[in-house]
Amino acid sequence: MTLDTKRKRILMGSIAALAILGVGTWVMVSGKKPTAPAAEQAAAESHSDEGTEGEEGVIALTVEEIQAAGITVVSVGSGGGAETRLAGRVEPMIDAKASVAAAVAGRVERVLIAPGQSVRVGQPLVTMVSGDAVSLSAEVAAARAAAFAAEQAHARDENLADMGVVARREAEIAHAEALSAQAAARAASARASAAGAPNASGRFNITSPISGVVTCMQVGPGGFASQGMLVAEVINPARVEVVFSAPSNLATSVSIGSAVKVAGPQGEFDAVVTGVAAGADMASGATQIRARATSGNLPPAGSAVTGSVITSATASGNMTVPSEAIQTVDGNSVVFVQTAQGFKAVPVMVGREASGQTEILRGLTGNERVASTNAFLLKAELAKGEAEHGH
Repeated sequence: MTLDTKRKRILMGSIAALAILGVGTWVMVSGKKPTAPAAEQAAAESHSDEGTEGEEGVIALTVEEIQAAGITVVSVGSGGGAETRLAGRVEPMIDAKASVAAAVAGRVERVLIAPGQSVRVGQPLVTMVSGDAVSLSAEVAAARAAAFAAEQAHARDENLADMGVVARREAEIAHAEALSAQAAARAASARASAAGAPNASGRFNITSPISGVVTCMQVGPGGFASQGMLVAEVINPARVEVVFSAPSNLATSVSIGSAVKVAGPQGEFDAVVTGVAAGADMASGATQIRARATSGNLPPAGSAVTGSVITSATASGNMTVPSEAIQTVDGNSVVFVQTAQGFKAVPVMVGREASGQTEILRGLTGNERVASTNAFLLKAELAKGEAEHGH
């Protein structure tokens, strides 16, 4: 027997002795006979734990983790409908445009404002001189004098009636005449005020009824303005709205409060419908839809815009979710429904998409709450978990 052969036999005997010693020690401590090596038992336990982690498609997240990830959870909406594109213009609101006219005929003495200048409520625009205005001023003075005289006569008759010099009936007649004279004085003052409150010379100012910017002046110094003639126009540029011309059949499909996506020269902005007028254009029978911006910067008045409005579906009960809640997993559309442990990927059948909302035809009951903003993070986490299980 060679030296190498002897060494190999000694080494194998030592390994066998250590193995027997280890098994015997385990038996003495536990009192049980081992059924499998420790490494094999640990591997079996590991596979058992993996099988009980949870059902497929579930992502376990705590409330704190959901908030930290910026995931928004929303309820499933109802409605559905189609998206209709409309053409329109940005126009001043009804109370944001003033057409200022001359209340009485007269000569234009001074023009105080030029187009493009800003004015406030009650600021003079034009100074005029009018013979008719002189008559109004004179009527006010005469009516006030008559009212003063009637009050004095009433006071005298009251004193005489108390002394028994005249009949009480005379004092009552004087009282009625004083009240009539006071009413005539108030009426004359109101007519003069409506005409610009002219002074004794017949001069008066035409003032702006709103705050805004003067867009045009129709008169100049020395010119003559007849009664009712347009003198100036004032528009408040901060109070504008979008006006769409729509087919007549949309009058029953679009309601106040409907969302509108508007695209203009300065980009896109959101708006909400504030009014629907069927047959506003008598010639064409078109429906006029008015909308107020809720975000973004509106283009100036007169700008052409296009809008997309959601028209209500003919059948009710359709479900919708934000379009960003729809994710594609393994070629299928899914939404992540919130559960007690986190989220679960639920396959759905989607329908039409309009203005950031997608119609759900099948897969949900309508009572769920789904992940909306940052739902793609859940998709990434789901793919990560499947990759780890694959290894």
